Amino acid sequence: MITLNASTRRNFLTLLGLSAVAVSCGTAATGASSGKGQTKTLRYQGWAGQVTLPELAEDLGYLKDVKLKWVGNTTSGPQDIQSAATGQIDFGGAFNGGVVKLAANEAPIKAVISYYGSDKDAYNGYYVLGDSPIRSARDLIGKKVGMNTLGAHAEALLDIHLERGGLSPGQVGKVEPLVVPPVNTEQSLRRRQIEVAVLGGILRDKALAKGASAGCSPTTNCSAPSAPARM
Repeated sequence: MITLNASTRRNFLTLLGLSAVAVSCGTAATGASSGKGQTKTLRYQGWAGQVTLPELAEDLGYLKDVKLKWVGNTTSGPQDIQSAATGQIDFGGAFNGGVVKLAANEAPIKAVISYYGSDKDAYNGYYVLGDSPIRSARDLIGKKVGMNTLGAHAEALLDIHLERGGLSPGQVGKVEPLVVPPVNTEQSLRRRQIEVAVLGGILRDKALAKGASAGCSPTTNCSAPSAPARM
């Protein structure tokens, strides 16, 4: 992973515009080519309730005459790049592990820009309600952890946390990662349908802004993770 500061974010937006052809991952945008084989329209998937970096780049004018065409939303980085590999969209993004897995299976993809990382402002946190008894990895046994998809970043970090917490394979198996759409994760936590919520970006910020009386008061950044953060 890389840490994105203001400069690298700006470079990413610029590179996205400059790399329009390469980003197409070996697929052609239907009816979107003009002059010297350049792709002028890039099909992509968005994320419900969030503005993606490509959308921001287009809005700021970094894409110049290249246009984005929204074809739907995704809740998973691995699904996003799978759609790129099968030609349903022209580019996608996922955490490094998802890219490596797809490349290892000889999917026709090419990594062009590293955009995924964490810093003090951009990270995923593992949150519980303010009155939750969960304090350690062992407390997660028998609990549901809501995340955007399985087999990706959030589940990998959960597994690392449980292993570091001294849980046996049998005990780890009793912790239930559960797929919850990101826009519904906070609500699922507040309704106690899950005990832990993985939140990031604007969805995390909105949840924490509601305050402790609504169940939101963070004490720990768990993007590593080390211990569940508090809500």
